[in-house]
Amino acid sequence: MQFTVNVDVDVLDRAVDFYCAAFGLSVGRRFAAYAVELVGGSTPIYLLAKEAGTTPYANASAGRSYGRHWTPVHLDFIVDAIEPAIERAVAAGARVEKPVAVYRWGKLALMADPFGHGFCFIEFLGRGYDEIAE
Repeated sequence: MQFTVNVDVDVLDRAVDFYCAAFGLSVGRRFAAYAVELVGGSTPIYLLAKEAGTTPYANASAGRSYGRHWTPVHLDFIVDAIEPAIERAVAAGARVEKPVAVYRWGKLALMADPFGHGFCFIEFLGRGYDEIAE
């Protein structure tokens, strides 16, 4: 099975600039003014232009908001060195929401992009998640 990652954004060009600068991705394909494919990771990320206030699904009680919001689904970016990744993302416009925490399996930083989406940086240590697998 294959899958794609789609991220709704309100200003497509600004999102392209952020995701390319913060994560070292590059533009694959453009789909008119509606979407951009970003490549360079293990899975393409599709940035989808969705205006603030538009409804995300039929009968939604509220429209899209690009202020900081919570969702149970987020992206984790696995990096070789967490500190430079954080610096690069912050320079591109991200926010650190929780500084680096160190666990047996690795280092974790909680972040937010300029569009309200949370994401994490993970730097695995030792055997990564296998350090705690049962």
